[in-house]
Order: sequence, then C-alpha cells, then structure tokens
Amino acid sequence: MENLLTVRGLTIQYRAEVSTRAAVDGVSFDVASGEVLGVMGESGCGKTSVAMAILGLFSGGRAFVSGSILFRGQDVLAMNEKSLRNIRGAAISMVYQDPGIALSPVMRVGTQVAEVTRAHKKWTWKRCCAEAHSMLGRVGLSPTDRIFSAYPHQLSGGQLQRVVLAQALICGPALVIADEPTASLDARSQFEFIELLRELKRSSGISLLLISHTPEIQASLADRILVMKEGEVVEHGSFDRVYWNSAHPYTRTLLRRDRRIAEGLPEPRREASKTYQLAKRI
Repeated sequence: MENLLTVRGLTIQYRAEVSTRAAVDGVSFDVASGEVLGVMGESGCGKTSVAMAILGLFSGGRAFVSGSILFRGQDVLAMNEKSLRNIRGAAISMVYQDPGIALSPVMRVGTQVAEVTRAHKKWTWKRCCAEAHSMLGRVGLSPTDRIFSAYPHQLSGGQLQRVVLAQALICGPALVIADEPTASLDARSQFEFIELLRELKRSSGISLLLISHTPEIQASLADRILVMKEGEVVEHGSFDRVYWNSAHPYTRTLLRRDRRIAEGLPEPRREASKTYQLAKRI
C-alpha cells in the first residue's frame, strides 16, 4: 500500500527542559493508506509529542524539532502556519482523550462541529449545520436534533467523545490521530467507541494513528504496533507477532499481565484471553 505518512528520524527536544535527553529521539515509521498503526508505551514515552509534531503544533518555537514528517509527500516540518492550518482538521485531524480540550462549554455541540466545516470549506452556514447533523448521526448520536442543540455538560462522556470524533471526521481527513480516545470512558462506552472506530475503518478506509497503552484496544483495531520507550521505538510489527513473540523486554513487560492469562490456556483457547475476546467480538 502507498504510504500516506512517512516519519524519519523525528527528534523533539523541549526548550524548557534542562535535560539534554530528547523527548522523542530518532523515531521513524510509516502509515499506509487505510491502515491503523497502534502506538504503545507508558506515559511520558513521547507518544503524544509525536502526534503534536505531525499536526505541526511545535511551529511556535516550543521545541527543537528535527527529522522529516512527509504527509502525502509534503514535509510538515517545513510548512508555514498558513499551510498547517489548511491541513489541520481537513487532511489530518485529532481525537483527544479529554473532550474538554476540544469542546467549548458555552457553545452548543452542533455549532462546534459545524464550525470545523466552515473553517475549511466555502459553504453556507446552513449547509455546514446540515453536514454537522449528518455527521452526528453517522457517529451514532441520536436524536440528532437534541444532540445538536445540547451543551457539553448536558451529554455523557461517551456522547462527548463521539462529538469530538464527529469534529475529527466532518471534513473527510485522510489521517485521524486518536490519543488515548477511550481513557476517560467506562468499560461499556469504551467497547462501543472502539466498535464505532472499527466500523468507520471498514466503511471509509481512513488511516488511523491509534495511541493507546491498552492491548485490548490495539488488538481490536491495529494492523501494526509501534512500541515506544523513553522517546525511542524499541519494537514494531504486526500485533500478533508483537503480542506473542515480543523481541524486547520492555514490550514483554507491557503485555505481561494479559499474556500471562493467555499463556496459561491450552493453545486452542489462547484467543479466550481478554484481548482476543474483545478483538473477536468486534
């Protein structure tokens, strides 16, 4: 498959940090069209910094950034702010783990979804609102009239995360970055949200960079896994290979609890582990 995103030698050093160690150190990977690349690692390993760099959010001089990030052949790190604004939300979008980051508490959620469209398309406001209504329904929010008119505090956490997903999808981006998208949800809402992402992957063919430390979530969505530790990539490969035949001790530590459950089962029943139960249900 053709690569949509190509990252090579990405290094990020925050200006405010006294340490000489980079937050991200020489990270390289590709994301193909229609592929889900899962990124795993403990908090502070650099996962979110990579996502911010892909969106060009270090252009204000917050950090020293080197390497290359090619999106459809264009280097994001060489773009000016105007060019970056044109791709953020339209070609590359992001779903944050906390909807409060993306949603204003004093605006109706439908208006906030429609505003994304108005920022990138030369449409009338009426058409932007109609598209927002349609997208809210597509991500499973109903009745759409009530959801469209609601303020964030009137919706549940699961509903808010779907609103943020609607914002991310409304302009038809080629790449969606999901940063721990289920971290603030209860177990049932987590399952429903991942099922929704799985269906969207099947129906729209979008590429997804899925940042999550949870094996169950990665098993249900990721085609390949990238494991990060202290700013570096320590392992990558298909989920099955990384899960059952980890080459790096750190990866084995990350997966130890879930693998211990699975490895205690006879070979035919290994897929009864929590990870594979979720993957097969979806």
